[in-house]
Amino acid sequence: MRCAVLVGLLLAGCGHGPEAALPVGSAPVVTAMVTAVAETDPVASTDDAADDPAIWRNPADPARSLIVATDKRAGLHLYDLKGRRLDFAASPRLNNVDLRAGVRIGGVPGVLVAASDRADDAQAKMALFRLDAVARKLVPLASVPVGPGEAYGMCLWTRARDGALFAFVVMKDGRIDQMAFDLSGAVPTATRVRSLKLGTQSEGCVADDRTGRLYVSEEDVGLWGFDADPAAPATPEPLAKVDGVRLFADAEGMTLAPMGRKGGYLVVSSQGDNSYALYRLPDMRFAGRFRIGDGKVDGTSETDGIDLVVGDFGPDYPGGLMVAQDGDNAPATQNFKLVAWGAVKRALGLR
Repeated sequence: MRCAVLVGLLLAGCGHGPEAALPVGSAPVVTAMVTAVAETDPVASTDDAADDPAIWRNPADPARSLIVATDKRAGLHLYDLKGRRLDFAASPRLNNVDLRAGVRIGGVPGVLVAASDRADDAQAKMALFRLDAVARKLVPLASVPVGPGEAYGMCLWTRARDGALFAFVVMKDGRIDQMAFDLSGAVPTATRVRSLKLGTQSEGCVADDRTGRLYVSEEDVGLWGFDADPAAPATPEPLAKVDGVRLFADAEGMTLAPMGRKGGYLVVSSQGDNSYALYRLPDMRFAGRFRIGDGKVDGTSETDGIDLVVGDFGPDYPGGLMVAQDGDNAPATQNFKLVAWGAVKRALGLR
């Protein structure tokens, strides 16, 4: 089925499964409230600058885990779990970021960080770094060309059957280029192996390493799913729509809270009403909404990027860590808020 037809079905609310249009007169969806435990140092740039985080969990000492985050006017920040800036890698227009640990870069085990690079609006690129977890530094590796267009979103996927690493780079116009990495040399390279397409402006994406499922947010339309394998058909599956009740435009950042072989939750930034929507995996049943309100630190609004990693992150985040961009951190510039995943689960009554 052509993408334009699928978009029409999704907007009409007559498409896929449980996320069809809500009945007329149905009760409003309750939005739970949580507060952040900490916040990062503000980014240096003014206006709309902070954008997207990625979390690295230190398996040996979870409380010394790290957060990589973009300042799309200046470069890439590295923070600790107290929110203190540890390092900065200058690059003028990085937008979204993701990372993968346990890879071999030039034959040496390490953590690969990849960010979508908008320095050239006509030519999308990925900026690649090594996260030196011992020195707590970001080491630039390469700038990899992707294809024509302006790079917005990006996410990484590790194929379970062979450990192959791929990136999905989401262009502003809705095209998604899938890149296969070659990390065997000292300087990583990547080759485009497939292109996918959505109808309008898209950005957020996340890939499930367990199931080989790619999730993408089309900002004013809704959420889509693809088979992440490059040999699979490029047909998008409509999953949930921007309905102004559960999910508000713009639908932005996406992240996963995996449980077991294929369960857990997909979390989406519902930017238009300063909230976050949850969908159960694998069937995408709506599971609830929450906001990050004022508490020890101020809450979030107009969130772009989010990331979430389950597991022990020390005494402040024993069940997992969520990081969300804050679009209004006045009087300071924008930054990122750190939230305990356990607090979200309790607020929503999730198991």
